[in-house]
Amino acid sequence: MKRIPLILISGFLLTSCNGWFFQPSGNNPPTPFLPPTRTPSIVTATPAGAATSTVVVNTPVIINTDTPLALPTDTVSPAPTVMIPVQSVGVKVLGCNTSLDITHGMGEVTNAFVTITNSGNTDLTNVQATLFALDEGRQHPDKTVEIASLPVAQEVTAKLTVDSTYNANTPIQIEVSAEGGLFQRVGEDSCRDIGVFAPDPASLNTPVPVNP
Repeated sequence: MKRIPLILISGFLLTSCNGWFFQPSGNNPPTPFLPPTRTPSIVTATPAGAATSTVVVNTPVIINTDTPLALPTDTVSPAPTVMIPVQSVGVKVLGCNTSLDITHGMGEVTNAFVTITNSGNTDLTNVQATLFALDEGRQHPDKTVEIASLPVAQEVTAKLTVDSTYNANTPIQIEVSAEGGLFQRVGEDSCRDIGVFAPDPASLNTPVPVNP
């Protein structure tokens, strides 16, 4: 019983050196808890009735320069082609033969068969073909044949007759004219005998398309 008080007294004496009953540890004391602080809000009051403005920014239009712009162009119509009228004929002597013309009080006559072609680009009117003979006597009524109309690209075969010397070689000439004037004159020193190849009388003086 006497030892217990001694121990207790020794303990009190040891703790009374720094004033703490429980000795502090070597760690730093905890930081006291402080409540978080708020950042004060700054509120600026908008006065009543204050006008607000809206700023409009124009966005520039970007044009792609890589693709060429199609600009309207005026279409120029070609000038119409004006055709200049050209009158032209072709004359071909098919042959001749002789016969007696008692109806007109003539002896031997020479007949020439010719083909006249409209080789121009305009119709011909009042086409005349006249036969001349070097030994011609009286004027025969069929010395000249007239074709009222000869269209383009058509031809006509005619029979022309002159009074000629009996049983003699007769040089001939054929003159072709129309309202446009004299076209040409062709001649034969000795018109060959046409024989059985004389054209059909029903086909004479009638224009037909040119044979290809």
